[in-house]
Amino acid sequence: MSDVVIYHNPRCSKSRQALALVEEAGVTPSVVKYLDTPPSAEELDAILKKLGMEPQQLMRTGEDRYKELGLGAKTLSREEAIAVMVANPVLIERPIVIKGDKAVVARPPERAQELLG
Repeated sequence: MSDVVIYHNPRCSKSRQALALVEEAGVTPSVVKYLDTPPSAEELDAILKKLGMEPQQLMRTGEDRYKELGLGAKTLSREEAIAVMVANPVLIERPIVIKGDKAVVARPPERAQELLG
């Protein structure tokens, strides 16, 4: 099993590019299609800690679902924000590449290379 994990959306060009860069580096990552298999609250909390981010920083604020839920007008606790993203994984920014205790949001996709060097 690879020590590199990518939270991937195959329909997203940036996510596909990040996956290709990881594979071109000779790494076969574990691929998590997070829209089909969302992380648990505990997993997402651990990912956020590796990223050094708060949940709201990882939310895709341009998504229709974000607007439908009125999230721009709400102040959520860390736990509430994580629960919203677990229930609505489309709100999770992608792709996330993890290696060991470090992670990056690979936007631009070249950021994935930061973990591989």
